[in-house]
Amino acid sequence: MAAAKPTPTDSLSFCLAQLMAAAGEGLGGGKDTATNETPLGRALLALRTRHVKGAGGIERFRARGGLLPLLALLRRASAAGHAPSQAGPGSAPSSVESAASAGPAPSSGPTPSVASSSTSSPPARLRKTLDLALSILANCCTEGACRDEVRRLGGILPLVTILQCVKIDSIQNRTARALGNLAMESESCRAIHSAGAVPLLVESLAACQDSQCLQSVVRTIRNLADSPQHRLALAQQGAVRPLAELLAAAPDPALTLALVRALLELSRGCSRACAEQLSLGGGLSPLVSLASHPKKAVREAAILILANLCAQGLVRPALGNAGGVEVLLGELQRRRGPSGAGPASQQPLVRAVCLLCREAINRARLRDAGGLELLMGLLRDPRASAWHPRVVAALVGFLYDTGALGRLQALGLVPLLAGQLCGEAGDDEEEGREAASWDFPEEQTPERVEAGSFRSLRSWLISEGYAAGPGDTSPDWSPERCPLPPPPEPAEQTSPDPGPALLRPPRTLRTPGRSLAAPEEPWGREGPALLLLSRFSQAPDPSGALVTGPALCGLLAYVTGAPGPPSPRALRILARLTCNPACLEAFVCSYGAALLRSWLVLGVAPDDWPTLRARPLSRHSQHRELGEMLLQNLTVQAESPFGVGALTHLLLSGSPEDRVACALTLPFICRKPSLWRRLLLDQGGLRVLLSALTRPAPHPLFLFFAADSLFCLQSLVSPTATPASPPAVPADPEVPSPCLYEPLLGPAPTPAPDLHFLLDSGLRLPAQRAASSTASPFFRALLDGSFAEAQMDLVPLRGLSPSAAWPILHHLHGCRGCGASLGPIPPPGRPLLGSEAEEALEAAGRFLLPGLEEELEEAVGHVHLGPQSGPESVGEVFRLGRPRLAAHCARWTLGPQQCPRKRALGLLGLVEAAGKETGPLTEALLAVVMEGVSGGKGPSVDC
Repeated sequence: MAAAKPTPTDSLSFCLAQLMAAAGEGLGGGKDTATNETPLGRALLALRTRHVKGAGGIERFRARGGLLPLLALLRRASAAGHAPSQAGPGSAPSSVESAASAGPAPSSGPTPSVASSSTSSPPARLRKTLDLALSILANCCTEGACRDEVRRLGGILPLVTILQCVKIDSIQNRTARALGNLAMESESCRAIHSAGAVPLLVESLAACQDSQCLQSVVRTIRNLADSPQHRLALAQQGAVRPLAELLAAAPDPALTLALVRALLELSRGCSRACAEQLSLGGGLSPLVSLASHPKKAVREAAILILANLCAQGLVRPALGNAGGVEVLLGELQRRRGPSGAGPASQQPLVRAVCLLCREAINRARLRDAGGLELLMGLLRDPRASAWHPRVVAALVGFLYDTGALGRLQALGLVPLLAGQLCGEAGDDEEEGREAASWDFPEEQTPERVEAGSFRSLRSWLISEGYAAGPGDTSPDWSPERCPLPPPPEPAEQTSPDPGPALLRPPRTLRTPGRSLAAPEEPWGREGPALLLLSRFSQAPDPSGALVTGPALCGLLAYVTGAPGPPSPRALRILARLTCNPACLEAFVCSYGAALLRSWLVLGVAPDDWPTLRARPLSRHSQHRELGEMLLQNLTVQAESPFGVGALTHLLLSGSPEDRVACALTLPFICRKPSLWRRLLLDQGGLRVLLSALTRPAPHPLFLFFAADSLFCLQSLVSPTATPASPPAVPADPEVPSPCLYEPLLGPAPTPAPDLHFLLDSGLRLPAQRAASSTASPFFRALLDGSFAEAQMDLVPLRGLSPSAAWPILHHLHGCRGCGASLGPIPPPGRPLLGSEAEEALEAAGRFLLPGLEEELEEAVGHVHLGPQSGPESVGEVFRLGRPRLAAHCARWTLGPQQCPRKRALGLLGLVEAAGKETGPLTEALLAVVMEGVSGGKGPSVDC
C-alpha cells in the first residue's frame, strides 16, 4: 500500500504561519473547496492532534513563539463573539470588570445571552476556531513554563471574556479547563480572581447541563481555592451552594467525585459562609450518604468535608441530625483499629469529634454511639499526646451530664486528668469564635466568648423557668469564671509574707451574683482538666476517684511545679477533699496524708527519692503552709468521733496493708495524746509499723514515710526534750586523757614489766601481771589461777592481731579515753565487718572487758555516726550486731539534726542490714521512740 501523501499541515512552521496570519488579519480566510475547511482550521486541527500532543510538542510550540499568536487569535475571537457595541477588537468587555467588582447578581428578567440571541450567537466557523484554539491552549497550560508565559502575555482576560460571552457548553468546557490549568500556579490564580472569573464560573454551574463541562468548571473552582483568602472569596461569591445543589441532585459518578473534591478544598479552614451555603444547598445529607460510598476517594473526601464543617458551630446541630456524628465516630474508630491509618489521618477526625461535644444534642448522640469510650482511648494512647488537651477540653462539655460523668469516672478519667495537669502542651490550635457552641446562638457577648457548657446550663435554666432571661444568670456560674478567694482578713494582711496567700484556698465561697464582678481566674492549658476534677471532687464521696496515688500525685505536681502561681481551683480541690469525712479512710489507706506532708511540707517529691533532683525552692514556704493547712483539715476529721471510729476500725479490723498504712499515718494527723497513745502504744500500732519495715514495701516512698512517721511520733512522745544522746565521748578528741600504759613501752620502762603477751604475729607486748589480773576476771583466772600461764612470763594470746590487742593492753592497765580505742576503727566509707574494730570488739567480749566494749562502741559511733557522717554508715554499724550500736544507729536515724531525706536513707540502710532478722531493729527503734516515756506514760500533750 502506497504511503500517505504529505500535507502542508505536517509542518509546524506552516501551522504557525497560518496561526500568525489569522491573528494578524482575522478569523476568515479563503475556503478550500476540496476539503470544505479554511487553512486556519486545518492548521489548528493539526496543532492539536499532532504537533502539541506529541512528545516535547508543547515545549517546541512555546519555543517557536506559538503562544503569542494563539492568544491574539483568542482575543479576536472573544471580540468577534461579543456584541460590537460593548467592546472593540482585542479589548475586554466592561461587563467582566463590573462582574469582578460586584459579584454575581440575581437575574430579574430575560438576559441577552449568546445562546438565545441570534445576533450574538457565533457562527459555526468561529465556534470551531474557538474550540480548537481553546483546546490547544488548555493542553499547553499543563506545563509550568507555558502557564507562566500565558500569564505574562495577558492571556487570562480573553479567557474570562470568552467565558462571559460565549454560552456554549463545549466552549465553556474548554475555557474552564484552560483556566483550571492556569490556576495551578498561585500567581495565575490571583490573576483569575482579579479578572472576575468566579461569578462567571458560578453562573456556568447553574446554566450548564453537560457533565463534562460541569466537571471542568468544578475543577477550576477547586484549583482556585488554593489559599484561605481565595477560599473565603469563593464562598462569599456563592461558589459553594451550587456545588451542594449539584451534589444533592445525585449526579453521575465522575461529577460526584469532582464535586466532593472541590467541596473538600473549599471547606478547608471552613468559613461561616462556606458552611451556611453548603447547609442551605442541601449538601449535608448527601455527604453523610457518600461517607459509605464504595469508591474510596469519594468516601474519604465526604468524611473529611464533614470533619471540616464541624469547625462552624451553626452547622453542627444540622450535621448531627443528618447522621454525621455516627459517621465521624465510626470512621475514627476504624482508623484507630489494628488495620487503620496512622495518627496523621486521625487528626481532623479527632478535632471534629471534639468540636461535636460542644452542643448538647450532639453530645447525647456521641455518648450513645460509644464516643466516651473512644475519647478515653485517645487519652490513654501516648501516640495521641498532641491531642490530649483538645480531648480534655471536649470532655468539659459533659460537665453537667451526671450519667456521662459516672461513665467517664468508671473508665478511669480522673488519673488521666491528673496526669494532664503537668503534661506537654499539645497541638492545640486556636478555634475561632464561629466554633463556639451553638446551643445559645442568639447570645452575643462582645467582651469574651463564654463556655459552651455554661450556655447549655443557662438555656436549660431559662427553658425550665428558673430564670427569666439571660440576664438573670450570673457569668460567675460559668466554668471559666469561678470566683476567686475573698480578700484576706485584717489579721492576715499584717503578715510580712504575702506569698502564701496566693496558695491559701478560700474559707467561704461567695454566692454568685451580679452585684460584684468576680475577677477572672487564669484559664491556662490545665483549665479544662482542673474544671473536670473540681466537678468530680464535689461528689458526696469522691475518694474512690480522687484520693488515689495517681490523682494526688498529679494535683501536687501541678501545685508545686506550675511555672507561675497555680490555679486557685487546684487548691480548692485539695481543700475540699481533705475537709470531706468520706475521704479520711482513703487518705489513710493510700498514704495520701504522708504524701501531702512529704511533698508540700518537707519538699520531697516521689522523683526526689532516693536520688535528689534539683528543683526551684522559690515557693517552698507557700507550699509548706498549704501542706500544713491540708494536714490540719485531716486532723480535724481524724479527731472527730467519726474519724476516731474509722481509724480504730482500720487499725484493729482492717487488712494487713490497711493496718500498716493506718499506723504510719497516725502521727501525721493525730495530735490528741489520748488518741495516739491508745492506738499506737496500747493497741500495738507502733509494732505493726515496725514489723512492716522489712517486708516488701507497699508504696514506693514507704521507707521515707516510715522514717518521717517515727520521727513525728518521737516528737509527740517527747515534745520538749531532746532525745537522749548516746554515751558521751570525749568532747575534744585532740586532747586525750593521760595514757597509763605508755611508760611500759619505753627503753627504760617504769615500773619494769613482769609479763609479756605473745601474739600470733610474734609481737611481744609488755604488761603488769597485777594490773591485768585486776582489770578482768578472765585474766585473773588465767594469770593467778591454776592454769599453766600463771607460771609463765610469756603468755600467748591466740587469734589476736596487734591492732586489736593494742586497746586491750591499754584498758588492762587502766587507760580510759586515751585514744587507744580509736586505733582499730577504720575511717568512714570502709567496711566494719571483718575489720580490726570487729576483732577488737569480739576480743573485748571474749576477755570479759565490758568497759572496753563500751569504749570501742563509743569510738565506732564517734567515727561512723558523727554529725558529719552519711546515712550509708548506719547500715555498716548496725551489721556489727551490737545492741548498743543498734540503738545508736536508730538514735542517729531519728535524730532532729538529720534532714528528712538523710533520715529515710538511714532507715533504708538499717532495713537492708537487718535482712530477715527483724527483732534487733524493731527493739532498737522502739527503744529510741519510747525514750521520752517514763513508766510507760509520756508527758501529756495538749492539742
